[in-house]
Amino acid sequence: MRFLDIYRCLFAAALLACPFLLRAQDGSTAYNFMNITSSARIYGLGGVNITLVDDDISVIDQNPALLGGEMGNMLALNYMRYLGGSNFAGVRYGHSAGEHGAWAASIQYFGYGSMKETLPDGSVVGTFSPKDVAFGGTYSHDITDRLRGGIALKMLYSAYAEYTAFAVSTDLGINYYDADKDLSLSVVVANLGGQLKRFNERYDRLPFDIRLGWSQSFGTFPLRFSITAWNLTKWKLPYTDSGDGTTTDEPKVKDGFMSNLFRHLVFGVDLVSSPTYYISLAYNYKTRTDMSTYSRSFLSGFSLGGGLKVKNFGVGLAFAQPHTGGTTLMFNLSCNFNDFIR
Repeated sequence: MRFLDIYRCLFAAALLACPFLLRAQDGSTAYNFMNITSSARIYGLGGVNITLVDDDISVIDQNPALLGGEMGNMLALNYMRYLGGSNFAGVRYGHSAGEHGAWAASIQYFGYGSMKETLPDGSVVGTFSPKDVAFGGTYSHDITDRLRGGIALKMLYSAYAEYTAFAVSTDLGINYYDADKDLSLSVVVANLGGQLKRFNERYDRLPFDIRLGWSQSFGTFPLRFSITAWNLTKWKLPYTDSGDGTTTDEPKVKDGFMSNLFRHLVFGVDLVSSPTYYISLAYNYKTRTDMSTYSRSFLSGFSLGGGLKVKNFGVGLAFAQPHTGGTTLMFNLSCNFNDFIR
């Protein structure tokens, strides 16, 4: 069977499953660490971007269709200092597979620091260090000269004190890219799957999502604009606004049309005037409003990133401050080994 036929079957299966998965979205989900990018380039663009076409293999965690042969023999390392003493790190390697395909493998570690272990009566019996580990494999294929499809499979292991769980997740993506117009359009079905081993008797759902994305630059203008729509499995995303702390007004639930619309959208812009460096800036309204009950700052919802490429090495750094007590930093280092072989 040809790859195109296989890919059509995969997307048909995903679309058939959507009505059942959409109904399953009522209530909370677990494994939300899967929505944290491992790419400083993406983190600087708001944390969600499925259309960034670049020779940086770290961006494929957002969309498996962004993987290509141009990333062959590329290795990327990532580290992130997250909220509450959490530390995330990982490694990803990619290689070409024939003239029209590519594959990649990755390991991501999510550590949440040391926590007190208590009994139901509140007595402390020790400490534990909860963690999640994701083992991933990705394959992509050029369907046409402008259309590429990809699939990613992730094995998820979680250990919280004496409790462990295991789950399997799949991402399906497709990307259309017109190099002449620098136009990129993508659709991603993310986090399909479920638990094979539960923590206890309760089943924890994966954060299934459907995402749409657009990126484009215009002529010689040195900026590229991006809009990513996510959390599309559920229209209403209400939040509680507690004000700025200067009044005693009761918190208000915000659930209007415009509020819901913008909580689905992430806006990004990056400087593309040179292939050797980039600067990116983004605004994620959902991040800002999620922090409305905390001590958020003016920077809440904004993210800033920058990177530099020197010969076969690339370095990326991204910064965000969701609230005044939580500054997050992400660092990437990549190397293209093809330059050593030549």
